[in-house]
Amino acid sequence: MGPPSSSGFYVSRAVALLLAVLAAALLLALAVLAALYGRCARVPPSELLHRGVPDATPSPPGAQEEPLPTRLTGPTREPAVTATPSSGRPPGPWDQLRLPPWLVPLHYELELWPRLRPNESWAPMLTFSGRVNITVRCTVATARLLLHSLFLDCESAEVRGPLSSGTGDGAVGRVPVDGVWFAFDMQYMVLELGGTLQPGSQYELQLSFSGLVYQDLREGLFFNVYTDQGERRALVASQMEPTFARSVFPCFDEPALKATFNITIIHHPSYVALSNMPKLGQSARRDANGSIWTVTTFSTTPHMPTYLVALAVCDYAHVDRTERGKEIRIWARKDAIANGNADFALNITGPIFSFLEDLFNISYPLPKTDIIALPTFDNSAMENWGLLIFDESLLLMQPNDRVTDKKAVISFILSHEIGHQWFGNLVTMNWWNDIWLKEGFASYFEFGVINNFNPKFPRNEIFFSNILHNVLSEDHALVSRAVSLKVENFTETSEINELFDLFTYNKGASLARMLSSFLNENLFISALKSYLKTFSYSNAEQDDLWRHFQMVIDDQNKILLPATVKSIMDSWTHQSGFPVITLNVSTGAVKQEPFYLGKVKNETLLTRNDTWIVPILWIKNGLTQSLVWLDKSSKIFPEMQVSASDHDWVILNLNMTGYYRVNYDKLGWKKLNQQLEKDPKAIPVIHRLQLIDDAFSLSKNNYIEIETALDLTKYLAEEDEIIVWYAVLVNLVTKDLVFDVNSYDMYPLLKKYLLKRLISIWNMYSTLIRENMATLQDDYLALVALEKLFETACWLGLEDCLQLSRELFKNWVHHPENEIPSPIKSVILCYGIALGSEEEWDFLLNMYANKTKEEEKIQLAYAMSCSKDPWILNRYLEYAITASPFTFNETNVIEVVAASEVGRYIAKDFLVNNWQAVAERYGTQSLVTLMYIIGRTISTDLQITELQQFFGNMLEEHQRLTVHAKLQTIKNKNLENRTRDARMTAWLRRNT
Repeated sequence: MGPPSSSGFYVSRAVALLLAVLAAALLLALAVLAALYGRCARVPPSELLHRGVPDATPSPPGAQEEPLPTRLTGPTREPAVTATPSSGRPPGPWDQLRLPPWLVPLHYELELWPRLRPNESWAPMLTFSGRVNITVRCTVATARLLLHSLFLDCESAEVRGPLSSGTGDGAVGRVPVDGVWFAFDMQYMVLELGGTLQPGSQYELQLSFSGLVYQDLREGLFFNVYTDQGERRALVASQMEPTFARSVFPCFDEPALKATFNITIIHHPSYVALSNMPKLGQSARRDANGSIWTVTTFSTTPHMPTYLVALAVCDYAHVDRTERGKEIRIWARKDAIANGNADFALNITGPIFSFLEDLFNISYPLPKTDIIALPTFDNSAMENWGLLIFDESLLLMQPNDRVTDKKAVISFILSHEIGHQWFGNLVTMNWWNDIWLKEGFASYFEFGVINNFNPKFPRNEIFFSNILHNVLSEDHALVSRAVSLKVENFTETSEINELFDLFTYNKGASLARMLSSFLNENLFISALKSYLKTFSYSNAEQDDLWRHFQMVIDDQNKILLPATVKSIMDSWTHQSGFPVITLNVSTGAVKQEPFYLGKVKNETLLTRNDTWIVPILWIKNGLTQSLVWLDKSSKIFPEMQVSASDHDWVILNLNMTGYYRVNYDKLGWKKLNQQLEKDPKAIPVIHRLQLIDDAFSLSKNNYIEIETALDLTKYLAEEDEIIVWYAVLVNLVTKDLVFDVNSYDMYPLLKKYLLKRLISIWNMYSTLIRENMATLQDDYLALVALEKLFETACWLGLEDCLQLSRELFKNWVHHPENEIPSPIKSVILCYGIALGSEEEWDFLLNMYANKTKEEEKIQLAYAMSCSKDPWILNRYLEYAITASPFTFNETNVIEVVAASEVGRYIAKDFLVNNWQAVAERYGTQSLVTLMYIIGRTISTDLQITELQQFFGNMLEEHQRLTVHAKLQTIKNKNLENRTRDARMTAWLRRNT
């Protein structure tokens, strides 16, 4: 699956629709239960009180058990069907998250028939039906079968076998199915058999089923409704990872249970059907109403897990090319294809495949690759073998994307998903606890791919910006989780979904990068080649990977390690957090300790004695030194001592390849500060970035004083790297500072201090913006960092910034075809409104009304909250609750206004007479959120009391009970910030 979105990580939306799914399924099942033969229904718990439940006292699986009660219809005996909650059934294997090892799936014959027709209303849900024949090998004698099934109605269930050797065709027997029931909480279908399956024999499970397809759900089968060529259209697609295949067809839905698949899709003749493999053939089928449907069959897949099964049914066009004899097709809306929006992705896809084939010396095994761009896919992407699925915003280039980071984003995500063709598809983790083996390595190789095609890309700085900075900001010893988890830690399926987070992707990639750095790239790739070749079409665990790295290490004598690869890397993957490495440059003493949020505050919690085996690559006076290892809590390295010379300095963690932060004693920081002021370019960009980021993080969490971090900024007048400036500004000009009315002491000092240093880099980029913004189209770091530079310059009142904002906004108002440069558009829109009048605000409102893309509407909605005129903001709030003449459905306007500089006072007054309308429009939880937003600067108990009294009548009882603790947390945080700000203010007075 693709990297987590900006929201942080992928979150399932199934909970939101659970009640609707259950209600619809229950009504459907109960309505036809008596009418259909062999129907398997989901039954509500209340019904279970009147039905039999399985007598499932644990016994050997092969033992003959008394069959469940059966129903008889005429002369034919059919299975009894129930659904049992965990409280109403005896204990058994259905209470476990993992399937019992009784059956091994070998092959699926899968037919799916989504009832998607053109020119229909496409209600909130569609129906689909299907059949699956699963060939299994029995490993343990059993009279009971368990497989996964969720939200499916089973039409019939049969078991054929034992199958004869060879093809499995010919006359074979049948094993009676006496009952079928569902362990809904663990998502199992249970078949109670009238006979025992024998070890070593093969059988075929034959199941017919039906289910529902929801709009935009991105779980199992779902459909999108969109506009193309001026018409409203719809498509169906799938998302099986991690555990949604079971909601599409009954299956053995675990990553280690690989099998081959023959997939058939039945669809309307006006649509095209896509799946993992090339189309094998087509035929026609007439339904009960006489309508003709197309039956498309596909070639047999390689061995793969159920989460990689993929399909799409759509009315799309495509562009294609051939790479090394294999077809690559990009599918998208016909308008998008005609406009060339897919051309960039098409042109880079083939070379990415070829690069990774050559790197790993393993050819991509499938004969084709389809990549489809969906109108709505939650800003995500999925690596299904042979049919990659993307949100179109991550795959298609729009005409106004030229001067944005869009090309880089598409390149990164394509590289990630194509990397999965080896890490995940070819070699799959044995279970989800080791999901980082695919997501971490796919994330790491994004940068190898991009660097290969763009050698001038600042690889280390981009890795820091995209990967390392985010995860170091979130990872710490008390709360975060380890990258590799124990299987027994999992008890619920929902816990698997939670693994698609920052630690799996970003920390996983960072640890892969660290491993590569202390080995060297050649050994690193050699080990991965061996690993991929050995486990192709199979599964692996983390220890399997370490064994192959150890084999490569043992076969050479240049790289010597202080311990086995497993011991080294387990110290990083099996524990949460990361270490702070502290160097005393006077003695050469180096120590490690776990990083905690707020070191002093949490001293009573510092009970962990964990240590990491830490590789330390380092530089001294600009020269790279030999690798050393810190394999205990502290150690002395005499070579790290510095002399009294002004030219002597040391930086640990070369290129920030180690997953840790670095601290120094006072002399160490002083030496680095002196070097920055004397000759900053002697310290590489990545290390200027590192010093700023580490110092501010360590000061924020009480490892060093804030003055130490501020001292590192004195040289900034000489800093011309915008990514370093970005690191400074995100640490100095925080949202709390911008909106804190109590920062009036600091603001003029900070303004004077920063503007004096910022003017040089401002002049550089403002000139480019005015003269030729296109020169930045390949400068990824500038495109990422420019908004913060522009925003800060205007906030500090730099007249040239304000004037440029007026110019660009005015030019766009008079000539809307002249788009504001995307990297700074949000800032320009905000200041255009803040510096303008009602006329500018109304213009933006009309632009909002005419936009169709949600992203653009959200940007305009936020910009309209930047007005300084109270009556305009009040009118904006009125529009929001009346939903007329504008809907403002994309975002909560009340919260947006409350978060603005002037708007929090307006929003608070507005709530006095309109809180009921706000609650009705956005829900009562929005009132709680507004309370936190309005009270974001509170610092006394009296303010908390006043705020609670103000909101008292607006909140429900349970909400009033929970907000007090949250407000106390906000108050305590603000008091800490107030102390920190006072010290910053005093420092600024001394240095301005």
